Formats: sequence, C-alpha cells, structure tokens
Amino acid sequence: MALALNNRRISYQTIFALAVIILVAFSFSAHAAPEKVYVAPVTGVIDGGTYAFLERVYEEAEKEDKGIVLLEIDTPGGYIVYAQKIRDLIEHSTVKTIAFVDNNALSAGALIALISDELVMSPGATMGAAEPRIGNEKADPKIVSAWSKELKTAAELNGKNGDIAMAMADAKIEIEGLVGKGELLTLTAKEALEHELADAILANRREVLEQFGLQNAEIVEETPGAFEGIASWVSNPYISAILLTIGIAGLVIEIFTIGFGIPGSIGLIALGIYFFGSMFAGLSGYEAILLFVLGIILLVAEIFFIPGFGLAGIGGLIALILGVVMAAPSVEQAVTSLVAAIIGTVILLFLSIKFLPTRRVWSRLILSDKQEKDKYIAPTNTLVELIGASGETLTPLRPAGTAKINGKRIDVVTSGEFISKGTKIKVIKVEGPRVIVEEE
Repeated sequence: MALALNNRRISYQTIFALAVIILVAFSFSAHAAPEKVYVAPVTGVIDGGTYAFLERVYEEAEKEDKGIVLLEIDTPGGYIVYAQKIRDLIEHSTVKTIAFVDNNALSAGALIALISDELVMSPGATMGAAEPRIGNEKADPKIVSAWSKELKTAAELNGKNGDIAMAMADAKIEIEGLVGKGELLTLTAKEALEHELADAILANRREVLEQFGLQNAEIVEETPGAFEGIASWVSNPYISAILLTIGIAGLVIEIFTIGFGIPGSIGLIALGIYFFGSMFAGLSGYEAILLFVLGIILLVAEIFFIPGFGLAGIGGLIALILGVVMAAPSVEQAVTSLVAAIIGTVILLFLSIKFLPTRRVWSRLILSDKQEKDKYIAPTNTLVELIGASGETLTPLRPAGTAKINGKRIDVVTSGEFISKGTKIKVIKVEGPRVIVEEE
C-alpha cells in the first residue's frame, strides 16, 4: 500500500515537472522570437502619398506582437497638414517608432522626427528650418505660433527640449549660444545630441539596429505603392488644378458638343483620380464625391429643366464647391484649384464650340443668329408669313428656344420674358431670322 502511494506521488511529481518544463520552454520561445522591423523611407516632399504610405505601414506593423517601425528620413519638408496627420499616426500607434535622419529632416520632416519614440541622426545630418510658408511668403504669425507650439509639444512628449524645437519654426525665438533673433534654427547631428534632441549619432541602418538590440530582427522593406503615388499627385496643387480642369471641362464639353462620349469619359477619369486620390491621402471620404456629383446634377437640372436660376442652381454651386474643398488639403488650395479649373473650362469650352459641332442644347442658351453691323437683313417671305400664327413651345424659352408653329420646329425668342415648355404662344414679330413670340 505504501509503495503504491509512493509510486503515485512520484507520478504526480513527474507530470508537474514536465508541465513546468513545457511552460518554461514556451515562455523562452516567445521571448526569443525575433522582432519584425518595418523599414519605411520618408523621402522627398511630405504629401498625401507619404501619409497614405505610412498609414499602411503602421497598419501592418500593428498586426505583429513585436512590430517596430524604422523611419529613414531624408526630406526637405512638405505640407503641414500631412505632417500633422503623420504626427497623429505615430503618436497614437501601439508600435514603437525609431526615426533615423539619414540626411535631412527639415520643415515638416522635423515634426515627424521629433514625435518618434527614438531619434537618431547620421553624422552629417541636419534637422530644423521648419518655418511654415504659403508659396514663397512667410505664413501668418498665428500659423507660425501654432506650428512652433506643435514642434515643442512633440519634443516634450519624448522628454526633449521644447524651446529648441520651437526655435526651428519661429525666427523671433533667441537661444543664447545656439541661434540669434531673426534666424531660424537648424541643428547638426552633433548639436542635436548636445542639446538632447537626438538620442544618438549612428552611421547607418546596421548600427541603428544594433543600438536597439534589433540586429537579429526580421527586416521588412516597405515601398510606396501605385495608390500612394496617386495620392501624391492629387496633393500637388498644380496637378489637382489640372485634374479638376480636365474633369469639369470634359463633362461640360460632353453636354454641349456632338461626339462619342470621349470628352465625358476623360472628364470622369480625371475627377475619379482627383477624388479617390484624396481618399487614399486620408483627406476625405465618399461624402466629397457625393457632394460633387450632387452639385453637377443640380446645376444640369437648373440649366435645362428648371426655370430661372434659383435654389437648385445655388445649391448645386454650394455642393460642388464643398465637394472640392473637402477633397483638398486646405481651403486655399481648393479655391486656387477651382478658379484655375473654371478659367480652363471656359477656354476649352470656347475652343470646342468653335471647332466642333454643337448639340441643340447650345442654341437653347444663346441666340446664334445675329444682325451684322451697318447691314439690314430683310425678313424672308417664309418667316414673315408666321406673324400672327400660334404654336406651342417645345423647350423652355430663356428667352431663346424652340417651338412648333404650323407643324414645323422653329427657333424662336421672346422679348425677354421666360416661357415654360408646353406653353401656347403666338408670333408677334419677325426681324430677319428672329421670330419673336409671346404667350397667348
């Protein structure tokens, strides 16, 4: 009996020891699992494509238990709005971010470097010169103040000197021994390390990985894709203006000229690139597209189906403008792009009407017949015979349009008043090719 109990006790002890060994083995295996480092280049101008690219990288990294993002930065700066979106992306991410400034982190690039959990610079790198500008002009003092405070906050979140970070954006800030009043601060790698803005100076990626114990980590090389390239195009103010011009002009030319749908198709493709590129850049959602389409529909309805220029026309303009504004990086860029698109559309429409056959809808908006200077065009007998005849409008008269008189379609015009479609009218006068009517 005692032997059986001892054997049972030994068996329990053996099972317990095996369980402990298995748990320790699993624990060691999990601990020993290599991290996965996602290497993302931040180069060139920081724009919508940069943000869309990094958003994808962080989504991939956050799926890993031990994902880390290494940003290799070499940028002259870019758009503030996208730097702010990238700042929010890094700040709210659950993965660690290491910024390696391999050459320059200027302007908007400084904010991305400062908000990263670890900031490393190569020996010849620089960081700073972050004064916000609109075109070639210095931004409004309010914008400068707000932007410099954002740099300060980003630095202080990681235990760095916020006042030095502010001096990168505001030339009014003076720091003794570092930057005088009226100068923008740009730090070398050595200066950044001395003033505790950089955590280390390292020569290359290998040294950076060794510095943080990641020499055995799995490296995932990330590169921007096609959609992120489209987002970069759309965030460029010149490209966005061209896309809007092609888009709007294509639709307008399709309405007024006879063709095979080519202008309209090109216009739809251009607008698709503009709005979907904005979505990839994280600037807007489907609501911007819906507003723009609604605006086009209301304007078309106002021109061809609804008398006068009232709520539908005003609502269409507002919806169209709001759609473009929502899809643009800023209100200023939206306005600039819209103005350029309208001017370009007018020019292209004029050329298309001059050289291409037009639809009848064009004659409903303008009176194509004219009285030449110093010449009197006598009325033809056929048109004179219409005086006093009655008929019915086939289109709205605004004041020109088409009516059916004596069984024939005749281009007519009122004395200025509007007459709805399907209204009984009477010819009161004929002046050359002009058949003037009034409502019966």
